[in-house]
Amino acid sequence: MLPALLRERRIDGRDAALATELTYGACRTQGLLDAVIAECAGRPVAEIDGPLLDILRLGVYQLLRTRIGAHAAVDTSVELARAEFGQGRSGFVNAVLRRAGERTAEEWVEALAPADPVGRLAFEYAHPTWIAQAFADALGAHAGELRDLLAADDERPIVHLVARPGEITAEELALVTGGEEGRWSPYAVYLEGGDPGKLEPVREGMAAVQDEGSQLVALSLSRAELVGPDGGRWLDLCAGPGGKAALLGALAAIDRFHVDAVEPAEHRAELVRKATRDLPVEVHVVDGRTSGLTPGYDRVLVDAPCTGLGALRRRPESRWRRTPADVRELVALQRELLAAAWDLVRPGGVVVYSTCSPHLAETVAVVADHVRRTGAVELDTHPLLPGVTDIGDGPGAQLWPHRHGTDAMFMAALRKPVEG
Repeated sequence: MLPALLRERRIDGRDAALATELTYGACRTQGLLDAVIAECAGRPVAEIDGPLLDILRLGVYQLLRTRIGAHAAVDTSVELARAEFGQGRSGFVNAVLRRAGERTAEEWVEALAPADPVGRLAFEYAHPTWIAQAFADALGAHAGELRDLLAADDERPIVHLVARPGEITAEELALVTGGEEGRWSPYAVYLEGGDPGKLEPVREGMAAVQDEGSQLVALSLSRAELVGPDGGRWLDLCAGPGGKAALLGALAAIDRFHVDAVEPAEHRAELVRKATRDLPVEVHVVDGRTSGLTPGYDRVLVDAPCTGLGALRRRPESRWRRTPADVRELVALQRELLAAAWDLVRPGGVVVYSTCSPHLAETVAVVADHVRRTGAVELDTHPLLPGVTDIGDGPGAQLWPHRHGTDAMFMAALRKPVEG
């Protein structure tokens, strides 16, 4: 919503940068901000009027997380409250923010953080405790990296571009945009900032915004070894909004292959169509669990709907909206989609299952259950991600923001046995 609002209000340059920082920052650190506000107000945040609470969040964020002077942060917040609600409410805002400004962010953490190690780190880096615990579980023996992971999750990510194969190389894209070639994907370029939509290669469809981890998922599908020749029938079973389908389509075009892309929601299917225009990709607006497509695909990608816990740095408000109950609902859907993909892939073909979440219930547990039920052959992902280090002991791969600079993508490659 924010980019559209900035355009509508004709806010650009440094003002747009500040508005973006305040909006994303206040969303990202909401748990910490609300704890400080509740302490300073002497009441739960649920008892504070919504718009007034937003003003307080913006004010406390400026006090604790930016270089904006305390006097300016308090004054602008008080003026905003006065303009919206009148003199009485502005006095309340003034009192709360002055109390909040009496301590640094570090001092507030010391005063309010839970005593247990995971809870404390979660509070310090503005994550719900259940998410921090899920990250620690997924890190396993490397749980000592939790602080680094949460810190990486709490920072603004740089923009990742993908150079469309057959149209432009990563080297050329980096030269044109002033970016830097990526570390892991041969098509990735990093940009420090700016609006990528204004870049000529993006406007002309030669490049797009896509996290490098997502690029690696699509590439792993194209690299997986089949039994028998590749007949050029590829399927993206969960295609919206179209980034992976576009990369697969560009790779397929080089060999004159074809990609079917499934997306049940029409508005997201339209995004897939736009992302894959002029590519050998056909979009099907159906449920992937009951697609009606003809089996026999050589390669199938199941980038399953998930909690998105691996992309919290790009969706800052999501961490406060997700609940553990979401995991249970999504795991059922993930298993059904993987089963549907299995019915559609040919013997000797490969299914790549991926999620933008490291939660064990959504990753290794879904794969292990499928392997147990079907006898699928789980391939080692290391050869599918050449040069990518620290992806785990296998056979699946787990990417991490603090290790790889990508979203926390998980992927597993499963080959269907050939009978006899």
